[in-house]
Amino acid sequence: MSVSGGIHRAFERGSSIGCTTMQVFTKNSNQWEGKPLGEEDIQNYKTAAAKSSIVQVVAHAAYLINLCALTEDLLLKSRRALEDELRRCETLGLLGLVFHPGAHRGAGEEAGIERIADSVNSVHRRTRGFRTLTILETTAGQGTALGYRFGQLRDIISLVKEQGRMAVCIDTCHLFAAGYPIDTELGWNETIQELDEAVGLPRVVVVHVNDSKRERGSRVDRHEHIGKGRIGKTGFRMLMNDKRLSHLPKILETDKSEDMHEDVENMAFLRALLRRRR
Repeated sequence: MSVSGGIHRAFERGSSIGCTTMQVFTKNSNQWEGKPLGEEDIQNYKTAAAKSSIVQVVAHAAYLINLCALTEDLLLKSRRALEDELRRCETLGLLGLVFHPGAHRGAGEEAGIERIADSVNSVHRRTRGFRTLTILETTAGQGTALGYRFGQLRDIISLVKEQGRMAVCIDTCHLFAAGYPIDTELGWNETIQELDEAVGLPRVVVVHVNDSKRERGSRVDRHEHIGKGRIGKTGFRMLMNDKRLSHLPKILETDKSEDMHEDVENMAFLRALLRRRR
């Protein structure tokens, strides 16, 4: 949801189209630094949240962040940016901050995983006692991006000292692009079983629901509107009726125009897939 005019305005926009959960940016997603949240911003947000039927809100971190950057300058900027965004989320009382683990840029998977964990530990040391979750997102594996296999997320978390603060976000487009066969019933169940064995389903706290412009295993991250991409109806039907994930907030990350009719259409498509429970 857009936060134009103030982050509290996201509740108004979300409620106007029937959202029960939403994701926001707490600052410009393409800049390292953002204007600090003022007392008025914070109070307006909390007032809007208290009045809204939207109960779960997550934030997405800036895309510039790379927690396994090779240069010390970029690594330091990334750690500072993640810390700043965690502080914003904690101040607002958000469920968690979703971020892409990082790209190793040729250093190798093992070295990248260790550096990501070191970065998270560094940020956690400066944010002791925070309730906002630190949420690793699955990726498509484009370039040298890490996080496209569940085992990579498991290995990162295993090296984090405060593991109780760690959570996972799965993205349907990213899973499909990374090669997980979520477009079939058997493939969906095998994928969720593998996810459970690697990181544990209780650690999964949010789902990004996006179709994929590219084929399974392409390792290319290109979101498409629900039902118009390569995943197909079966994959989304499995998601919407999987009792193991039914309690999780599900977030659309597809392009939309000002009137948000695309979100309305995508939500209608997904809700139509729900089976009636007796």
